[in-house]
Amino acid sequence: MMETVEMSAFNIVSTVKALRCALRREGDAVHSDSGERNEKLWFKESSAKNLRNRDFLAPNTVLATLYGDGQVPSAVLSRVLTLRGCGVLPVAGCEVTTEGLRVTVDRCAAFRGVLCGASAYLRSAAQKQGCVLINCPALHAKQAPPSPDTLTLGQLRTVLIADHLGALLRRQGYSVSFCPALPEESDITGFLGTLGIDWPTVSVSWTGEEREEKMRNSLENCTYREREKEKEKRWSRGEGVEAGHGGKREEVWINLKRVIEEVELQGYDPSLGTCTVQKEALCHLAQLDRATADFPGSLATVLHVTSCQDEFRQQQIAMLWRASGAMATQRLVVCGPVKTPGTQMTSAQYLQLKRAQMKEASEMKYGDQVEGQTWDDIIRVMTCATVRFELLSTVHTSPVTLEVQREGGVSTKGPRGGVFVMYNCARLHTLFSSYEKGVEQGLYPEVPAGTELDFSALKEEGEWLLLFNYLIPFAELLDQSGQALDLEGSGARVNLRTEQACRFLVSLSKDFSSYYNRVHVLGEPLPHLFNQMFCRLLLLKALRELYHSALDSLNLPPIPQL
Repeated sequence: MMETVEMSAFNIVSTVKALRCALRREGDAVHSDSGERNEKLWFKESSAKNLRNRDFLAPNTVLATLYGDGQVPSAVLSRVLTLRGCGVLPVAGCEVTTEGLRVTVDRCAAFRGVLCGASAYLRSAAQKQGCVLINCPALHAKQAPPSPDTLTLGQLRTVLIADHLGALLRRQGYSVSFCPALPEESDITGFLGTLGIDWPTVSVSWTGEEREEKMRNSLENCTYREREKEKEKRWSRGEGVEAGHGGKREEVWINLKRVIEEVELQGYDPSLGTCTVQKEALCHLAQLDRATADFPGSLATVLHVTSCQDEFRQQQIAMLWRASGAMATQRLVVCGPVKTPGTQMTSAQYLQLKRAQMKEASEMKYGDQVEGQTWDDIIRVMTCATVRFELLSTVHTSPVTLEVQREGGVSTKGPRGGVFVMYNCARLHTLFSSYEKGVEQGLYPEVPAGTELDFSALKEEGEWLLLFNYLIPFAELLDQSGQALDLEGSGARVNLRTEQACRFLVSLSKDFSSYYNRVHVLGEPLPHLFNQMFCRLLLLKALRELYHSALDSLNLPPIPQL
């Protein structure tokens, strides 16, 4: 995989690296026992309490390790104060305290730099090159094609994670496709469409028989075929040695353990041995072969997003595909189970329950207003948000427990995931609608260019917290999902941190809600108050775009009103 990196925007990683280098004395190896300790020299602060007096801290324990007497040399302090570099935040001051060496950022310069070029903070900084196929075993046909009534909640979780991964990786520049292709206008494609998932389809008349035959022939002729094992099985059934007895096609046995050993693959189940090639496996392999027909092998990665219950079977499929000659790098994104204590529920029933709860909550809050196509669309999007946040906010390897029998449903109040996030995003839309009406009425002038504003007016602690904890780090958060794809020899499983977008949005919404409830953004239309109002509007405009960008990674459209 190749990448190009955009280096103009401020970012936390570059700043921490520069601070780490500044602590080193010239010609000194900095007494570090390991690279790991070296990485932890500095800590970025995030709590409102600590951000009142510092933005980064090198603790006293670190200083005592670096400098025998714990005294920071004046040359080091000078280097910290004059810190420069691509992506490095400007430093306003540093001071040795009882906690350690604390550093404060030049906040006015940081506000100006970010808000005058906010678009750079809303996209992935590292643009990758490569093809990624995301394979979702839950959607492959088994005895019958999947349907909303047979799709389990654990399988639905894998589909949502696959969809989210696709959006994240595309943002980083990868060419992403999905497998399997589903029949057009089938119940399952309609169900996924309701959740905002645009899964690829094929004509209902399409069959994979030709590709299945191709895959079978590849396996029949591969070096991993166990012909002696096949003979033993035929003898045990009294069929003799000749293949194709009675017009029946002979079984094909593949030694998967040899595949793993010869290719030196790590992290696969040691109990993978010899398996027979079944019709279901051939159908799965045919879909994979179809989806990767135009893939350049050297740049291709295939992610199998599977439940923990199906992991062993998916490892078998992956090794059968490798035995057939597929050269793409294969990794497994393994997802924990979804539990519903006290009841059993299909994906269709779960979606129906969430939609009913969302409609009931909306009617209780807004009464008779809740009618017509606009509200139908709002309830649909809010239902999707509820489902996605409930199933995606947990680390994908861990189980999810849904309290589907608990009364109370959903609410727009309180930090309760998707609804809370969408509600706060809508508040920003309402704010800017109010401002635009004020402009039309002549109460406020248009917001001038950021270069004409004095950002020292942004003194409220919530303003720096929103910039420092959310706007600046967002691009780095987007990049993290693809970093594990670049790791070589790291095993069959891969952790792509799919929970981060949901958790980021919930945390952002808590801090934004606290700020918005405390600060009156649109003040009196008095000229001496305009500078501060414009600075705040620029900050919240960037925040609104941040919401839209993060929600887009979840395939959720923003809601204009609530």
